[in-house]
This record gives sequence, C-alpha cells and structure tokens, in this order.
Amino acid sequence: MSAIVLLSGGLDSTVSLAIGMRRTSVRLALAFDYGQRAARREIDAARKIARHYRVRFQRIALPWIRDLTTTALVNRSNSLPLLRRKELDNRAKCGKSARLVWVPNRNGLFINAAAAIAEANGDNLILTGFNAEEAATFPDNSIAFVKAVNRSLSFSTLNHVRVASYVSGMDKTAIVRAGRRLRVPFDLTWSCYEGGKTACGVCESCLRRDRAFRESPLIGLR
Repeated sequence: MSAIVLLSGGLDSTVSLAIGMRRTSVRLALAFDYGQRAARREIDAARKIARHYRVRFQRIALPWIRDLTTTALVNRSNSLPLLRRKELDNRAKCGKSARLVWVPNRNGLFINAAAAIAEANGDNLILTGFNAEEAATFPDNSIAFVKAVNRSLSFSTLNHVRVASYVSGMDKTAIVRAGRRLRVPFDLTWSCYEGGKTACGVCESCLRRDRAFRESPLIGLR
C-alpha cells in the first residue's frame, strides 16, 4: 500500500504523516493554495516538512475558490473571528467562529483532487489530519465524513482510493503528545490563520495550538 498526504503545514497533518511513515509508504505530499491568508507560510511549512521526511512535494493552486466565498480565511476585508481561551470548548461560540472561516466544500475538493492524483500514480491511500477536536465544529473533519467519502471513492476510482487520518480520534493535546513521541519537527509547522512573519497568537488556531502544548506534559520541540 502506498499513500499521498494532504499536508497543510500544521500540527495535525504533520503528525498524521509522521505516523503514516511508520505504517505505509508515503510517496507524495500535496499542499493547496486557494488564496488563504496564510498560503505562503503554510506551503513553505509543508515543503520543509516534506523535505524533512524525504517525501516528494507538490503545490496545487485553486485560485477560483476565492471567488466562491467571503470567508475571513480568504477575504482580508473581513476580520478573523476571535475567541477567548475559556471559549475553546463552548460549542455555540466555536460553531459561530467555524462558520466565519468556512470555505465551501474545501476538504471535499482537496480529497477529490488528491484521489485523481493518487489513482493516476497508483497510490491507494490519502492521509489527512482530520481530528476529533476540529470535527466538533467542522463536519468535514469527522469520521462520518471520511466514511461517506470512502464510499464515494469506491465508485469514482478504479483502484478504490480511500481516505484515512491517523489522528482522527485525538484532540490537539493528544496529537502533540503523539508527535513528541515521534520527534516531529514542530518548529517547522505553521498553524496560524494569518500569514505574517510570526504567528498572531490570538486566532482560534493559535489558541488551540498553544493549549495543546501547554497541556502536553512531555518535553520536546514546539
């Protein structure tokens, strides 16, 4: 079995890749540029991570997505939603925040593009960073979504490409713990919604990353 990985440059997909390197043959890392604020930083991080694991890297541009949505993740005239740390487990607050950064069918598009590449290259597995913490407010991170996509791919790919995430049952604290055990180069990752020289430290993604490291008792790279 051989795989390709959807590599955003963040914690989740990087740890899923690290686990995947021990369980299968990962032959390609894909990073998508759809005009998101942090595109340059994410893709640079993904490229460095792929190089670290000696996996071939490919950037895929989907510029037309910018015309489909006014999400704050893409439209810089809209402010990114901000949460307080104590609101990270508030389902209503996080649900509202998720809607403001939602990109229509983003993961569906990524997976189908990856499935076409995987089938053409003779690979039969797509690794993602879908996880339990984000699945609470992003349904396209959920185990149910993966099951539905895999059923669809069983019809749309002749070699029955399927999707898997080795961190699907974990929250971000567990992901950091797993990554530290595997000596994941967290210093190469980028989680911030913004694309500045340094992470903003206040967006929801930064807050969740910070909490995960604070709650992880293991000593290792950040």
